Amino acid sequence: MMDRTDRHFRYLLRLLAPHARLYTEMITARALLHGDARRLLEFDAAEHPVALQLGGSEPHELAVAARLGADAGYDEINLNVGCPSDRVQAGCFGAALMRTPGVVADCVAAMGAAVAVPITVKTRLGVDEHDSYEFLCELVTRVIGAGCGTLIVHARKAWLKGLSPRENREIPPLDHPRVHRLKADFPGLCVVINGGLKSTAECVAQLARVDGVMLGRAAVDDLALLAELDALIFDVAPRRLDVALDHFLRYVDRELARGTPLRSMTRHLFGLRAGRPGGRRWRRELTHLPHGSAGLERLHSLAADVAASEPRDPRPAAAASREVAVEPAFNWS
Repeated sequence: MMDRTDRHFRYLLRLLAPHARLYTEMITARALLHGDARRLLEFDAAEHPVALQLGGSEPHELAVAARLGADAGYDEINLNVGCPSDRVQAGCFGAALMRTPGVVADCVAAMGAAVAVPITVKTRLGVDEHDSYEFLCELVTRVIGAGCGTLIVHARKAWLKGLSPRENREIPPLDHPRVHRLKADFPGLCVVINGGLKSTAECVAQLARVDGVMLGRAAVDDLALLAELDALIFDVAPRRLDVALDHFLRYVDRELARGTPLRSMTRHLFGLRAGRPGGRRWRRELTHLPHGSAGLERLHSLAADVAASEPRDPRPAAAASREVAVEPAFNWS
């Protein structure tokens, strides 16, 4: 998710969901080729397994960017052909690239030839008037032929004109059955479903039809959902929110010493108390934290309140029916 899944957020998510595959924000190939690649690719070793999501439409540029990502230690390189934002459209990539399946395949092939790590594709069901099942199958056939073994499908089409990115997450109707059909027709392809999943129960139910589920906005809105889902799928004890917060504050302390602004890290904590007593006060306190070490000291005080209110024996099923907004980003497979 743009401006969301930065390295600080991914570190926090790893504390909550030890088995999830984490994805970066979409980074354009040209940004890596012409910008500060070291800064853009930075991540903590604790984030593994972590995938680099790239945007672009030039095979050579994407190949170089993929090589930079693999050299930096990423476990997977993902090509995004599903983002509908205006900025992405202007560069003729993201969802706009779906209109040229041959170019998508060329990009995948070039990236695969450049690196040894897996190349995956994130897509929509269709784009604009190109939304037939046959159109989707053509794209899938081409990327499989180019060497892609995993397809992540947001179960909506994208409208490039007339809808904002947020509206594109909500207005085009969901079609989960089309993703299920895709898996049945391409059984050798690893298919990960995304979009409209609002509870742990819904996510687990999808795993009977596809190979994985990808979540994103849920991680922003309700961090506990990730811990519950990770525990439920992998049959382990759920990560306690207060323990994860304590570890994250140690990370924040280290980052402050490096000059990282406090707000760039604490902005990811708003969803920690979603649906729980004191959630509104938690968000209000985070909004008004002072800068620097004074803010960290106040945050430690708030963390003590979280620890005092956290149930001693949290159960994943207890929150299985809580509804949260969901969008791309995390893959259990």
